[in-house]
This record gives sequence, structure tokens and C-alpha cells, in this order.
Amino acid sequence: MTLAVYPGTFDPLTLGHQDILQRACQMFDRVVLAIAASPGKKPLFSLQERIELAQQALVDLPQVEVKGFDGLLVDFMQQQQAQVVLRGLRSGADFDYELPLAQLNRSLTGVDSVFLPPSPELSFIASSLVREVASLGGPIEHLVHPQIAEALQKKFNLNPS
Repeated sequence: MTLAVYPGTFDPLTLGHQDILQRACQMFDRVVLAIAASPGKKPLFSLQERIELAQQALVDLPQVEVKGFDGLLVDFMQQQQAQVVLRGLRSGADFDYELPLAQLNRSLTGVDSVFLPPSPELSFIASSLVREVASLGGPIEHLVHPQIAEALQKKFNLNPS
């Protein structure tokens, strides 16, 4: 059984992330969405909120298990007995950032990385973009799951449209 771990802050999970997860479910027996605590990034949503929102958004993907983690990804990978790190790539800049990390993970643990781009129509979506648009009261329903859009509107004290 092949287990892939898709790590990130997911603040919030976007439709681009969901697209990658849907396709990963066709490639791997199980996928763990590993939500990093990332206190240095000062996330908008707490770790527990991000876990709960992801679980709600991914209810139709039974192969995906959502877990939080703090610390090194390589340690989490070993705890999960995962064989693959899954990473989404939106651009060449993402690849330039991710390749050295993949090589480091491989040298430390022997774990391989698989890179998946999102579908072209979703490739522009970034969590930071979603947060910015939401904070200004802009439409985000085409960027995130409806329950995540609602949570963002509440977080920014906006009335749902």
C-alpha cells in the first residue's frame, strides 16, 4: 500500500489543493494531508481550525486523511511510514524552491517526492491570494470550498454574499 503525504500550511485549503488531492487519490492508495502548525507564518486560522475546515472540504475523498503536525516533515513521514511526499507546483519558481527540499528529504530518509501541477484553470490560486481577496470583501467562492469561504467571511467579519 503506497502512502503519500501532502504537506503544507493550507491557510486555507484551496480548490487548487483539492484538485491535486483528487488526482493523487488516483495514484496512491492513501494520502495524508499534513497540515503544518507553522507558527512562524502566523496563520489566519489555528491548526485545529485548518484541520476541521480541510476535513469538511474533503469529505468526498475517503482516501484522504487530514492530520496536523509540528516539527520536521521527515520525522512526520517516518511516523506515518509514508513512501512519498506530494507537492503541488504552480510555476517554475515553485519548482526551484521545491527541488532542493526534495533532494534533502531523499538524502535524509530515502523518501521520494512527486510533483503535481494543478489543473490549468486553478494554477493561479494561492492561499495568500485567497486571504487577501477575502479580507477586502471580494468574491472567493470560485477559489475555495463553500464552507471555507464562509469561514473566511466570518474571520474577516463580512456578511456572506
